[in-house]
Amino acid sequence: MALITESQLRTMLKEGIPSPYPINKGDRLTPAATDFLKERGIKLDLLSTMSMASSHLPGDASGKLTVPVGVSNRHIHLSPEDMERLFGTGYVLTPFRDLSQPGQFAAKEKVTLLGPDGLIKDVRILGPTRKATQVEISKTDGFHLGIHPPIRLSGLIEATPGVTLIGPKGCAVLNEGVIVAKSHVHMGPDDAKHFKVTNGDSLMVKTAGDRSVIFANVSVRVSPAYILDLHIDRDEANAANLITGDKVSVIGKNGKLLSWNGR
Repeated sequence: MALITESQLRTMLKEGIPSPYPINKGDRLTPAATDFLKERGIKLDLLSTMSMASSHLPGDASGKLTVPVGVSNRHIHLSPEDMERLFGTGYVLTPFRDLSQPGQFAAKEKVTLLGPDGLIKDVRILGPTRKATQVEISKTDGFHLGIHPPIRLSGLIEATPGVTLIGPKGCAVLNEGVIVAKSHVHMGPDDAKHFKVTNGDSLMVKTAGDRSVIFANVSVRVSPAYILDLHIDRDEANAANLITGDKVSVIGKNGKLLSWNGR
């Protein structure tokens, strides 16, 4: 099962989007992706069961394992309590567009980050709400704000710096919660089986192109709710000349390079 987004379709414009556009049973299109195809008169073609069996596993024509890239800009996950501090009692986020992971969305709402040395306006909130507020920025953003958050997996916010959030109805002063998100791959159980990894393992991935980069310690996060996607931040994407929809090759697991058969 894959989630097809407008950004992924736009990366195909240069070489041409096939018409009809082939999809596998279980694939989902975001509303924006559906509108994108309709505007261009491109219909959908559901692949046969035989075609699906040979095409749903991630990889390129040579049989190498590949992972699609999702570039994550600075954003905020709010707790219900901080939501009300910023937007008022009973406020509910307004979905703007779906994200790659099912049930996750970018909201229309944005706030300002205020640090010791500066501020960053129009930082988007992602929904739904979470138990604890978490702010994910890049190292470059940290220098601008005057804070130095550690590189952490999502949810690990203990002993991290705080920041002040400024919304239309008030402010929320965080004592902790700001991180630079560690690069990680989301995948479902079927993909994990194909990649021969389990939750908590790490992958080594290599980018293509003139600025080829190796990310040597990409954490693996496995859940039935996940769709295959590599998440990196804006600094990492710029360094490797990557955009959302690009693919990277898996060259190692748990600190060891793979042989050509993927073991």
